[in-house]
Amino acid sequence: MDPIKVLITDDHAMIRESLSATLHTRPTIQVVGMAGNGREAIEKAKKLNPDVVLMDIKMPNMDGIKACRLLKKTLPDIHVIMLTVMDDESHVIEAINAGASGYILKSMPVNELLRAIKLTMEGKAMLHPSATKKLINEFKKLADDGSGKFKLSERELEVLQLLAYGYTNKEIANKLTISQQTVKSHVIHIFQKLGASDRTEAVAIALRKGMVE
Repeated sequence: MDPIKVLITDDHAMIRESLSATLHTRPTIQVVGMAGNGREAIEKAKKLNPDVVLMDIKMPNMDGIKACRLLKKTLPDIHVIMLTVMDDESHVIEAINAGASGYILKSMPVNELLRAIKLTMEGKAMLHPSATKKLINEFKKLADDGSGKFKLSERELEVLQLLAYGYTNKEIANKLTISQQTVKSHVIHIFQKLGASDRTEAVAIALRKGMVE
């Protein structure tokens, strides 16, 4: 099996050399090059065609997030693993949105780094624990911005989901075993809470906020 080709990108020469020396000892890895900033990483990736790019986030002449986004547009099959330092998970959402396959600490043990590279090549993702916590908190926040913000009850959310499926009031009443008048009352409350004037607008708002499928 061919070794995994890796391009190391970091604006600190010492870190680049350290990572390169570490990975060079592994027969399954081939370090094909190093770059000192995002712009250089893109140029070298086009020439060297690596399988994986280890990408620092904070760099001059183009940061890692922007470089990752451009790399994924230019070379969609390339895998990017973002490198960060302890207690700096503020960019995890941006990194994932940019197309990164991993978000790990620069200081992690070599076995964990190799595992991250291997998982990335298998189409999986690896996040270090504090970044995972950050991601979960962001999803919770998004959820709060949805149904929590509008203070819809569980029953109102059920009715809203059925509205999204295109059910009539009568069908919703039969589905939930409640009266049509109760359904009508729920629908009115949903409109009021969402600030919607009709079903279409209510469903559109709910879809945008991730409240319904």
